[in-house]
Amino acid sequence: MNYNEYLESKSDVMLRKPVIKGTQITVELILKMLSEGASTEDILIAYPHLQAVHVSAVLAYATDVIANESLIPTA
Repeated sequence: MNYNEYLESKSDVMLRKPVIKGTQITVELILKMLSEGASTEDILIAYPHLQAVHVSAVLAYATDVIANESLIPTA
């Protein structure tokens, strides 16, 4: 999936945090909702202007970010 079609980061929107295009709904918020047990359907009910593809884009973006992250070993 090309999440760049659905997500953006702008200096004048949510302090440049990645958001769903045309909204102020952050990737962080969607991930938090999912981590707390919300389903895609729950998110779409809460934000009826979103589509399931937006939630998929958030997950694809998060996967790419984590795939490129490295942990600093603790002593």
